[in-house]
Amino acid sequence: VQLQASGGGLVKAGGSLRLSCAGSGRIAHIATMAWYRQAPGKQRELVATITSGLSTDYADFVKGRFTISRDNARNTVYLQMNNLKAEDTAVYSCNADIQSGGAHVYNNYWGQGTQVTVSS
Repeated sequence: VQLQASGGGLVKAGGSLRLSCAGSGRIAHIATMAWYRQAPGKQRELVATITSGLSTDYADFVKGRFTISRDNARNTVYLQMNNLKAEDTAVYSCNADIQSGGAHVYNNYWGQGTQVTVSS
């Protein structure tokens, strides 16, 4: 099982980016999916989560600007980021609880990070 993130890049303050993270391999079911970020010299922080039932939750610092969504048929989670600020600059990583095979056991997986740089 792998998670592959994409969509990062360089954008000016006030601009938008859309991140994607697709799961591949032997996947029976994906429960909660999430986006985290880590800025240089700072600890990793949770940005947003979405359950398999499409319930969402956001960190206060992105509420009203970022939207998390998912396509269960494609095992993919998205993060639409609008009105980006310089302080949003970080490496963004996806995370998911994934069931493989027939046993009702979930393992936690991380995708590789994708760099988001917002110029002021």
